[in-house]
Amino acid sequence: MASPTETHIPLPDSEVPPLSFFTGDKVLDNEACLSSVPIHIVTKASQLPEEFLHPSPEKEVVIGFDCEGADLCRQGTLCIMQLSFPNAIYLVDAIQGEESLVQACKPALESSYITKVIHDCKRDSEALYFQFGIKLHNVVDTQIAYSLIKEQEGQKRLQDDHISFVGLLADPQYGGISYVEKEEVRVFLRQDPKFWAHRPLSELMVRAAADDVRFLLFIYHKMVEKLNERSLWFLSVRGALYCRCFCINNNNFADWPALPTVPATLVAGNQAPEEETLSVLDVPPGKMGFVIGRRGANILAIKEGCSAEIIFGSDKGPPDKVFIIGPVRQVRKAEAMIRGKLQQHYR
Repeated sequence: MASPTETHIPLPDSEVPPLSFFTGDKVLDNEACLSSVPIHIVTKASQLPEEFLHPSPEKEVVIGFDCEGADLCRQGTLCIMQLSFPNAIYLVDAIQGEESLVQACKPALESSYITKVIHDCKRDSEALYFQFGIKLHNVVDTQIAYSLIKEQEGQKRLQDDHISFVGLLADPQYGGISYVEKEEVRVFLRQDPKFWAHRPLSELMVRAAADDVRFLLFIYHKMVEKLNERSLWFLSVRGALYCRCFCINNNNFADWPALPTVPATLVAGNQAPEEETLSVLDVPPGKMGFVIGRRGANILAIKEGCSAEIIFGSDKGPPDKVFIIGPVRQVRKAEAMIRGKLQQHYR
């Protein structure tokens, strides 16, 4: 693509009305609240911003981030990385640019000086780790942030109540738009699982990839202003644990960056939250059904009995493992309950 395409992004610092005032790339009203930015198709590292390629404490950066791929996970193929800056969107073409281009992004993706705003980081992190050896670090996961805001407002979180990106955008606080284009792409993906691997990039592919990141900085600013210090710490540590979730290795993540420490102000104020952890529990092959139970009865009872997040690899794997994230005591409680279900079977 010889010249960059353009799209519109909401301005985080403006008093922006609901984004339903525009759909796709056609602005319907209130253009003053939107910024027209170029979409760059990147096949060489030199096309990326200097502050991204060379992270620095003197110039910390917040970007929107997402990945697209053919069966995006450890075995699949990462095809595109989307980077959203306030003044441009960059679609990093991992197919055309090959591994050398992705490796050029490694310092930024692992840097503490670049905050990556993403919605549900688990599979993106898994693909980056197993395909390119990249340990995604310093993320703000908007799916986690949404739950924390609800908890902070006193709403009890339901088990498995993970808001989708479409659902997040539909919330009037974070856009109030109907992301109908997402379903269009899902139809293509069902018909052709290698949709994101085709080249050249079609107009639909460019638009869909940009749409997945162009709202993220707006959402980030809206969320951060709602979160208190305690919730911000939870957001940081849970984001780090979610990045590790499917990235199983043999050294207990010793080569990953240390988890964020509890702020001194929370410790001094006797508000220090309990340490959070990730546990990976092995289940004997073929026995996962006993953990889940008929119609999910067992796992539902376990989730209701502890305040920990319980995650399965599902069809993409990894198989025969249960991932548990949460406060240490709650994680240990969930482990004991799962082992108890397995022991009942062997009696």
